[in-house]
Amino acid sequence: MSAFHAFDAANCQYRRADHARWHRLQSKRHILRSQLGFRQATPSRLEVCSGCAHYHGIAYGQPPLRAILVCGFHPQGWDGQHCPDWTAMEVASATRQ
Repeated sequence: MSAFHAFDAANCQYRRADHARWHRLQSKRHILRSQLGFRQATPSRLEVCSGCAHYHGIAYGQPPLRAILVCGFHPQGWDGQHCPDWTAMEVASATRQ
């Protein structure tokens, strides 16, 4: 096994474990919200970014410096009502042929 392949395997395992931790935390939060009487979780996507093809929304880095990259045009997200770079997301089934 080459060093590069070993690094890829370890990186993949770390990402899987990180996703499992995140999913477990989200499940616990969902249970707590339902016990407290809240119906739905607040969406993580900014309202102005909803439906935009440029939305990325993946967090990078480790706590406490972890940050979400919203999109390539506006890394922290758009503060106004209407983003000038907003582009409608194409439906996946329409692009498959």
